[in-house]
Order: sequence, then C-alpha cells, then structure tokens
Amino acid sequence: MLYCFISGQAEEDRELKWSARLRIALGSARGIAYLHHDCSPKIVHRDIKSSNILLDENLEPHVSDFGLAKLLVDEDAHVTTVVAGTFGYLAPEYLQSGRATEKSDVYSFGVLMLELVTGKRPTDPAFVRRGLNVVGWMNTLLKENRLEDVVDKRCTDAEMEVVETLLEIAARCTDANPDERPTMNQVLQLLEQEVMSPCPSELYESQSDYC
Repeated sequence: MLYCFISGQAEEDRELKWSARLRIALGSARGIAYLHHDCSPKIVHRDIKSSNILLDENLEPHVSDFGLAKLLVDEDAHVTTVVAGTFGYLAPEYLQSGRATEKSDVYSFGVLMLELVTGKRPTDPAFVRRGLNVVGWMNTLLKENRLEDVVDKRCTDAEMEVVETLLEIAARCTDANPDERPTMNQVLQLLEQEVMSPCPSELYESQSDYC
C-alpha cells in the first residue's frame, strides 16, 4: 500500500520524524534525478509536489502522477501554451513563459524540501496573508535570523546545522534565476554528501518513523 506524503504527515495524518523526512528528501531527489539524467529522452515531470510523492510501508518515496510529464525530445518539446502544475510549486519563469525545463522541476523540488522542513503547505495562510509563498516566507525569516521559526515544531529531533544545510540547498533550488539553480544530480550529491553523510546512524536505526 502507498500513502501520500503531505506537509510532514503520512498514513492517516501521523507526523513524520525528522530522520524520515530526510530520507524522503533524498529518495525523491534520486527519483527526479533519474527522470532528468538517466532517462532517454529526458523527462520533465511538471507537477512535483508533496501529494505526488507516495510512500510505501517502509516510507520509501516514489515519484508518481506523470499525467503532465513531458519528454524532452527537441528544443521545443517542453514549450506549452497552457501552464500546467500546482500553484505554489511552479517556477516563476514557467508561469511567465510556459516553458517547462528540468530547472522548473528543480524549483518545485526546492518547494517540496521547504514543505518537509516547515511542515507547511506552499500556500499556507500564515504567510499568504502577508503576500508571500513558502519561498518568500523562508527568505524573510532567514534574513531576520529566525532559523528556529522555520522548522516544523513537531520535529523536536531536528539538528539546526542540518536544517541550515537543507535550507541552503532549498534556497539554491528556488533561486529566481533558473540558470543559478543546481541540476537534480547536483542536488542529489549535495544531499548525500552534506546532509546524509554526517548523520547516517540516526537515519538507519530501527525505530519508529513517526512522532
């Protein structure tokens, strides 16, 4: 059986521990990187969001719902006259031009990472009423040195150094300039080397993945 992951919850709204969220981030990045770099032709998903990340009984993530996906066969294969996807996850240049690229998926993954860290939907009323989305809200809090206010309060086991690293990666993924965003292979490498390698023991211990 597969469950949807939504805002830090899975399986009948049970909250996920920090270590489980890290594994979901890594597994999701691995799946998207496969679409971008290992498929021929490449695949742009165009609708990366938490409800399209399905979790199995071991909380292994599976990227799902390819109804909007595009094959990058030629230069114009990813140009569309109708913007598709989910509001809150869409890259600004995709909204403006209708041109979906691997970098627009990277932006959506960055939003997904912020959802994992904050436990908030991209269009949570807490910051939408201030005229912000989750990206703008995060950037505002970081400028005010309020790192502890970004993290989901349910994640009592979160280490601030790891949180800071994740937010740095998410910030790069959601850069307004798509040329400044990393590729998904680079994102995967950053997660493996800078997030998972320093703390492997807590991620693979046999314990509950729920708070």
